[in-house]
Amino acid sequence: MRSHLTVFLLLPVLALASSPPSDKGRVVEIRKSVIRITNSIQLPDYKAPWNPGGLSKARGTGFIIAGKRILTNAHVVSNSRYLTVERDGDPNLYPARVAFIGHDCDLAVLDVEDPHFFEGLPALELDKLPEIESTVSVFGYPIGGEHLSVTRGVVSRIDFQVYSHSGVDSHLAVQIDAAINPGNSGGPVLQNDKVVGVAFQGYSGAVAQNVGYMIPVPVIRRFLKDIEDGHYDRYVDLGISYFSLLNPAQRRALGLKNNNRGVYVSTVIRTGSCDGLVREGDVLLGIDAYPVGSDGLVWLDKEQVELSEIVERKLKGEDVSLLLWRGGEEISVRVALKPLDVNLMQGNTYDERPCYVEYAGLVFQPLSRNYINAYGAGGLRLRYYFDQYINESLFLEHPEIVVLSDVLADPVNSYLGGYRQSIVSKVDGKAVKTLRDLSALLAAPAPVHVIEMEGEGRPVVLETKEVENARTRIRQRYHIPEEQYLGN
Repeated sequence: MRSHLTVFLLLPVLALASSPPSDKGRVVEIRKSVIRITNSIQLPDYKAPWNPGGLSKARGTGFIIAGKRILTNAHVVSNSRYLTVERDGDPNLYPARVAFIGHDCDLAVLDVEDPHFFEGLPALELDKLPEIESTVSVFGYPIGGEHLSVTRGVVSRIDFQVYSHSGVDSHLAVQIDAAINPGNSGGPVLQNDKVVGVAFQGYSGAVAQNVGYMIPVPVIRRFLKDIEDGHYDRYVDLGISYFSLLNPAQRRALGLKNNNRGVYVSTVIRTGSCDGLVREGDVLLGIDAYPVGSDGLVWLDKEQVELSEIVERKLKGEDVSLLLWRGGEEISVRVALKPLDVNLMQGNTYDERPCYVEYAGLVFQPLSRNYINAYGAGGLRLRYYFDQYINESLFLEHPEIVVLSDVLADPVNSYLGGYRQSIVSKVDGKAVKTLRDLSALLAAPAPVHVIEMEGEGRPVVLETKEVENARTRIRQRYHIPEEQYLGN
């Protein structure tokens, strides 16, 4: 069977022994601070973007932190229409709202409307990274149970992992060598009565078993610090890619010492933090006085981690110092850090209504990971534009990749089905860089509109008069309340 990393809305039941009887008093005290969350979800429909989407419910776990707030996973409360929370031993449902959410780090903070909800509920205290081979306890509400569950696992690895909620962001994660099943996502992971992580994802399938992950305290603290000013700015990024320099011949060719230091900068992303300061071909020797190993690792908190972890702990606008090897000499540069906005297209999107334009039964949408999940890759050209959007700087010419996602059959668009999944290049000879460009060009007065597609020799030609005659007919036939939505 195939194995894959999964976010569980109702997450970890660590399949080890429960807390011993001597811990009963401690567990009773902690359980007051562990909260059950019920989310009424409405998922967007990317195949019919004018539809509101299907409804469902999911349950997860959260816990009380300082400031009368609840910390949980972002995936527990995403696409929410109505949230309620429950205290242990209290049958009442309390309405709650998402105060802050970080989809890139899968964390969220909730507020509860009723101020009496927090009475008698102690805030759990954050600790630090747990040590390898140490034991941790996971608190939460596993699937199929109404009462709090307490289970134990052993820390087996501390490493960078892709957070599957966004599908594109990688952060520090702590691996627990215990099976994680659908259960209590967002539940606190404790050691010595202090929080060392938030359980959030695990592997499913027959290949990788007894492997689960928790979000560690450094990620939690950074999220909470980011929102102190009332706004979440997202993670910052150097905006470079690099590869290791372990090969002796490569190192000699670059004039490097035989000291196992430095990685080769292969890409500097345009508009990123390092644009204009770091060059392709530079060797990164150090970051904020931390030596960078030839494998891209640095020593931090007595652990070897990816050099990106130094940047991960900083906020938007903060600086990082880089030591570079360029042209046979060492140079230092300071980089003001900012989020890498162009990677949002390649990540999963939540809490947003899909944008679209329907014209003559032709449905146009921006390319995104959500779009790929709904329609599939759609051919080599579409896959190339998606995969290489950042590395090939395609975003400079195409802030949005506008795709003809579907053709709603009607006489006005007969024989145009073969253009499905094509990328729009021009309308009436003018470049289409965004969905708003397309909307404006199709609204311009003209007897015909000529739509050119990337890689297609034959354009789509639509007579404006015939399109007008078909508008009401198409909207009624396919129950389309509005012909376009371009976002807020």
